[in-house]
Amino acid sequence: MDYGNLIHEMMLEHLRKQLSRDYKEIGVNRPGEKKVEYKGHYPDMVLGNYGMVLAILEVETAESISEKKAGDWETLSRLGVKLILMVPKNMKVRVTDLLWAKGIMDKVSIGTYEIVVNMP
Repeated sequence: MDYGNLIHEMMLEHLRKQLSRDYKEIGVNRPGEKKVEYKGHYPDMVLGNYGMVLAILEVETAESISEKKAGDWETLSRLGVKLILMVPKNMKVRVTDLLWAKGIMDKVSIGTYEIVVNMP
């Protein structure tokens, strides 16, 4: 498993635990798996309560952010529920630029993450 995939997996697990307070139904699609479908698409997470999907979430790494990926975000943003993107903190400006270029900045929420190690 390369570094990007490891970060992706760690973020999915961390977010699943953290979001379980707000969402009772969390479906996770790990890379290479297609378990939880929403309107023909397989986002990283499908978040819901009481049988209703409220949001979909995509975790991105520095390596996965691209023009092509922005096209995927555009498709997901038009599915009728909130799209949440979790991106590395240092890539937020790049992602914001891509969202503005696609005309979907108003339909997407951006969350950031960073991994910090403090040594004594």
